[in-house]
Amino acid sequence: MIILDNQDVIYMRRCLALAQKGWGLVNPNPMVGAVLVKDGQIIGEGYHQQYGGLHAERNALKNCRVSPQGATLYVTLEPCCHHGKTPPCTEAILQNGISRVVVGTLDPNPQMSGKSVDLLKSHGITITVGVLEAECKNLIKIFHKYITTGRPFVLMKYAMTLDGKIATHTGASKWISGEVARQQVQDLRHGFAGIMVGVNTILADNPKLTCRLENGKNPTRIICDSRLRTPLDAYVVQTANQVPTVIATCSQDMERKELYQREGCQVLDVIERDGRVDLLELMRQLGEMGIDSVLLEGGGALNWSALEQQIVDEMQIYLAPKVFGGAAAKSPVTGEGVVLPQEGFLLENRSVAMAGEDYVIKGQVKYLCLPES
Repeated sequence: MIILDNQDVIYMRRCLALAQKGWGLVNPNPMVGAVLVKDGQIIGEGYHQQYGGLHAERNALKNCRVSPQGATLYVTLEPCCHHGKTPPCTEAILQNGISRVVVGTLDPNPQMSGKSVDLLKSHGITITVGVLEAECKNLIKIFHKYITTGRPFVLMKYAMTLDGKIATHTGASKWISGEVARQQVQDLRHGFAGIMVGVNTILADNPKLTCRLENGKNPTRIICDSRLRTPLDAYVVQTANQVPTVIATCSQDMERKELYQREGCQVLDVIERDGRVDLLELMRQLGEMGIDSVLLEGGGALNWSALEQQIVDEMQIYLAPKVFGGAAAKSPVTGEGVVLPQEGFLLENRSVAMAGEDYVIKGQVKYLCLPES
């Protein structure tokens, strides 16, 4: 356990704020922020702005107002020491005479973790690791999942009423949550690499599944469609040349597949599991495509399958202060369900906040046993 210096905490908090500016722009890289301090003053700061661009440390050095010789570098994530799309940040640190480096958390990549710290120490640089470590780890939770497993981080999101309904008995669902909550969801769509729904959502709502924020980034649309029932005139198909669209299927109907491909869709062949797309296999394929994160906006059947196959990492639930009633009204998770109350999926590290008039509940999904694969 390290003894936190108040100034170290202040500057690391600034790094965290800078890093957040890279939300949705750096996937599958992590968000990172960096600050250079000399004689008690910030002399340069930066963050990873876009995938393939300069890392946070090099942006901070580029924005430096005075010589960084003898300065302290604060950075949320251990600097890289390997050649990728940009040269190693450790190289820039050594070349510019930085005397101390304060790191929020080590690189979660098991092949890289601690190597940069050891390298810098070997050159006489003072290193402090673990300042605001929990916050820095939370910042890169998507990257951590992707770099250690090769599969995307999955967030299940839905809005429901106080009596657990996602629509009325007539199927009407717009709108359960308020404007503030809906804006937050658009920010999620901007930040996540993919958005996934089932074919029943396409049939019922014909959604756009795009980001409606100004200058927002559209996620790759992923449709789980075991039997290729998605209509060819559906919005997601007709706009597939503008927004990347993936249809995951178990169908062997080659002629039907070609119809989607002609419209610009990418069709993924996925093995079958209980008559539906095997979601574990789909996550593996999406990871190979470079999709590091998936926002799951599924209906009840897909949500149950996702939980049952243990692909969900976190849940974000918007709870509207209203009641719909109706025995036939839809629920957010259907499927077979668990047998006993103690078998229910639990949320850990929970938080509850307000989003306008709605409550938003967040938490990590706790599974009672390991997935099959």
